[in-house]
Amino acid sequence: MRAEEYLNLLETRLERYFDIEKNIMCRNMEVDIFARSFIRNERYIASKKLAVYAYENNEYCFVKRYKMISEESLTQFTDFLKNAVNDYITPHGEHMSSVLTGIMILEEEPGEEIRKQLKAFKFHKSFAFGFKGWVDIRLISVVLARGEVITNKKGKEVQQFYKVS
Repeated sequence: MRAEEYLNLLETRLERYFDIEKNIMCRNMEVDIFARSFIRNERYIASKKLAVYAYENNEYCFVKRYKMISEESLTQFTDFLKNAVNDYITPHGEHMSSVLTGIMILEEEPGEEIRKQLKAFKFHKSFAFGFKGWVDIRLISVVLARGEVITNKKGKEVQQFYKVS
């Protein structure tokens, strides 16, 4: 499968759940697809004006295509995701959790060292000891040459969604 075909497939899968923007600049990096989802849950009594509690779950997806990936470009992408936490996450009393998902579409197969770095990457940050929520980063790499999906531990939750077929 070619990168353009996979991007179209991914956009079709995401559009049900996310608001999508294509080919945008975020923090000096061009992103092929940027998708965001906001979910708010409330419990109320008698009227919607009398909310007992509410909580929000947010997800942001950054999709970038690479012909070939190096350790330097992987580090740039993971640093971009870490810095995006400050730009997109606003902790407050009703914020429960946010997830940033970085999806790298690779046309060529990565080396063994890159695979290890992808699988070992982790990021978790709590706000106000968890009272204002937390954020996690999922790192997903789709290798089009083999039809393989490589993820970090947090990314395994959604690995099936990003399958090539």
